[in-house]
Amino acid sequence: MRSFILRVNPLILIAVGLCSLLGSFAIRDLRVALIAAGAYAVAAIVLLPSWRFPLLCLGFTAFAAVSIVYSTWRLGGHDEQEAITAGIRIVVLAWPGSVALGYVDPSRLADYLAQSLHLPARFVAAFSAALQRFAGLHTSWQQLDRARRMRGFGPSRNPIATGRYAADMSFGLLVNALRGASQSSIAMDARGFAYAQDRTWAEPAPWTRLDLQGLAVAVALGAVAPILAIF
Repeated sequence: MRSFILRVNPLILIAVGLCSLLGSFAIRDLRVALIAAGAYAVAAIVLLPSWRFPLLCLGFTAFAAVSIVYSTWRLGGHDEQEAITAGIRIVVLAWPGSVALGYVDPSRLADYLAQSLHLPARFVAAFSAALQRFAGLHTSWQQLDRARRMRGFGPSRNPIATGRYAADMSFGLLVNALRGASQSSIAMDARGFAYAQDRTWAEPAPWTRLDLQGLAVAVALGAVAPILAIF
């Protein structure tokens, strides 16, 4: 069960985020908010292979939620229940989708976008290449940091020097990203991506019973808040 999210196709992972987004609009009171958030927490415990990445996403989402709680409490008549409800609504809106998208493989996503949704092949190939470049930013940052440290340009304890180091690293990362984008563009044009209308795909994109079960789970979790709001 804990490898469930790794085996479903990427469109199901996108559906998880979309359903949580739509379902969050039905959260109007604290009871509905707590039950909806609890449902996603239980699903995460049962279906996710590890808690490290989900907790990281939860930390970023919680930061946004705390700011919403404070602003709602400060500007909304100091109503604690309404403020907490607004904060949990943000968690339900953003946390499931951010976790699910973290497990999306750009190559598999391209296969399903082209073969299941029948999107234009040129757009799908360019979109997949862009996602792969974005996913490699962390690796590029590590390589740049390692190279600068080897040359004696590592960060120091001086806050000003640390800020200057971060700015230099960001500029180097930007240059590396532009260079990589140019190389990808030339490689894609050399392989006929600019003019090809019909393109074959290396991997099949079947819909299995597990994918249908995943879609049912995504819809069920997203429907928790609307159903509770009605009853």
